[in-house]
Order: sequence, then C-alpha cells, then structure tokens
Amino acid sequence: MNPDPLPSRPHASDDGRAPGADRRPTVGRGEKVRAAVLAATLAELAELRYAGLTVDAVARRAGVHKTTVYRRWKDRDALIVDALAGQIAADIPIPDTGTVEGDLRLLARGLAAWLRGPSGAAVLAVMLSEGAQAPGIAEVRSRIFDDRLRRAEPIVTRALGRGELPAGTDPAAVIKALAAPLYFRVLITAEPVDDAAADRAVTAALAAARHGGLG
Repeated sequence: MNPDPLPSRPHASDDGRAPGADRRPTVGRGEKVRAAVLAATLAELAELRYAGLTVDAVARRAGVHKTTVYRRWKDRDALIVDALAGQIAADIPIPDTGTVEGDLRLLARGLAAWLRGPSGAAVLAVMLSEGAQAPGIAEVRSRIFDDRLRRAEPIVTRALGRGELPAGTDPAAVIKALAAPLYFRVLITAEPVDDAAADRAVTAALAAARHGGLG
C-alpha cells in the first residue's frame, strides 16, 4: 500500500509571500486598478490632506500592494497629479435650461455639491498645502480651474444673445462672481456650502451683472 502523498507546498505569490500572507482584496487589473488607486488617492487627500497622504495608505484603501502603485507612479506627487487631472472636465455639469438664472442656479448648486464632496475636498486640500507650488501639481490645479471657467462661460454668452444681460458683460467675471462666495465659505468662514448658499451667490452675481458691474 502506497504511503499517503506528502502535502504539496503552497506556491509563493509574485512578491515572494505564501498564499494568504497579508493578503489584501484584489481589484482586478489594468484600468480597474488604476481607477481604484486614483479614487483612493482622492479619498485620502480629502481625509488626511496633502501632508498626511502616503502611498501605503492609498494602496491599503485601494486594495492593492504598494509595489503595484510604484510600478505605475514614480512617487507620491505623480500619483496626486494624476488623481487631480482626472477632475478636469468632470463632476460639474454645464446646464442649458433656456434662461440665465436657471443655468446659473444649476451651475452653482453643482459647484456647491462638488465642494462638499471628496473630489472638491481633495482639490482644496492640495490648494492649501505646501505642495500647491510643486510644478506638476500647480499646473494641473490651474488646468482644473481654467477648464471650469471655460466650460461655464457659454452660459453667459447665450444669455447675452437672448438679451438677458447688458451688452459688454464679461462672461468670466460673472462666473467668478458666482463662484467666489462659495469658495469663501469653504476656505475662510467654514460655513455650509448648500443649495441656499448657491442660490444667494447666483442672486448676487446676476444683480451685479444686470447693473453693468461685471463688464
């Protein structure tokens, strides 16, 4: 009678560990991994700010190993730049309701929701950090806000075409007048940035524009 076969040895994983050792949940490969890591980066920025973010913490939150992160991003700032770049042309829809007041109201409420959410919190965390002037971070931060402004300006341009605002009104000035009170609440006074605050910002911006103060 043959002796019982010896139990097979567990095969080591790619990083040299036996199966089950410090295993983290997997999130798949390719774009799924990238999306999970970038989402984790934004969440860590929102919670811990720039100074507190570590690649280890991002990897844990994303369910991947640190080596996976470093294979794709050379360092922490490269990871942050990529995560912030994903916010360009995202999150805040640009409405077309047929009236300037309706458009600006939806735009302001969308901006308020973004500022309250993890993406907005992450961007603001970097804006207020010592990393704000790092070349890659400063460039992508500028691109985010330039894109917000560029995509929103047609709201005012359409209103000028309909005769809702005085000729010569500067579209960029209107959008900045709308956004400024919301950013002030987040960055200076720590007041709620809710729909009511958004609606008040629209009323103030429209009043200034209709009286020719934003030309």
